[in-house]
Amino acid sequence: MRLSILDQSPIVSGYSSAEALRATVALAQRADELGFHRYWLAEHHNMRGLADPCPEILVGHVASATKHIRVGTGGVMLPYYSPLKVAEVFRMHEALHPNRIDLGMGRAPGGDRLTANAMNATAFDDMEGFPRQVVEVVGWLDRTLPEEHPYATVQAMPSGVSSPEVWLLGSSDYSGALAAYVGLRFAFAHFINAHGGEDVARAYRRDFRPSAREVTPWSMVCVFALCAETEAQAQRLAASIDHRRLLMATGREAPVATVAEAEAYVYTERDRLIIERERARAIIGTPQQVKSRLTEIAEAYEADELMIVTITGDYASRQRSYELLAAEFGLTGNKA
Repeated sequence: MRLSILDQSPIVSGYSSAEALRATVALAQRADELGFHRYWLAEHHNMRGLADPCPEILVGHVASATKHIRVGTGGVMLPYYSPLKVAEVFRMHEALHPNRIDLGMGRAPGGDRLTANAMNATAFDDMEGFPRQVVEVVGWLDRTLPEEHPYATVQAMPSGVSSPEVWLLGSSDYSGALAAYVGLRFAFAHFINAHGGEDVARAYRRDFRPSAREVTPWSMVCVFALCAETEAQAQRLAASIDHRRLLMATGREAPVATVAEAEAYVYTERDRLIIERERARAIIGTPQQVKSRLTEIAEAYEADELMIVTITGDYASRQRSYELLAAEFGLTGNKA
């Protein structure tokens, strides 16, 4: 089972956005040493707790700072952008870092509606345009736009032999069905929606139509997981993500609280019910406990790969969680 990382570049209380981005690069380097397969970077806008609005830029920086690990986006929010420009950005990354680049694409706004309108006021007016955008990105990446396409003679540059892997991302049945229809890889965001994903993933595999890119279906499930040497330590570290998800569920945005800040917060009974509900999207415990549950989820999703997102109230414990998982899963690491 391949094990990978999704990094949302969390801004921990007391740190700046720039320091959060440096922590992302440092974690990617450690993940490369540990033997994780992929390192994906998320796109979020106008969020005080997440530092990366431009994963298409950060991909190049992380790829330059690492040696072996695949680097990609989880994902580019495609409705905002020109398919040709997206294809050229990722052809450029692929030319500079051949056979190491992933392009993960989604259709979510990555922020609130006001911010989405500020990004591109018409981006989400025609959600049916998303399939067309996906097909055009792939067509420009692979130089396979049909002759009747109005821009068929336009080539995405730079030229090159290899092309990025392309993934569709989703937390509902929409992207899974589209990925199956056009023959692309599919990643389900369990960390966003913990309910019903098994059916979506199985439907993707059942309905998959082979394409020039993918002969057989290939799927991933992305899960929030946090582990420490003891269950008590893991539960204490989870106070930070509990606090963050409570704020998000009640329409508030802030940097990720430290454990001390989260423990000092005065929670109402309603708050605690919200936290309990949100815990369905998280796996927390010892490395053995976390591995057991992750394995169960991977089997339920019939997934080929597991991707882990971890947020804690300090960057050291986040890295340590990944180190413990790498050891528990028996990753061999990359030392050369």
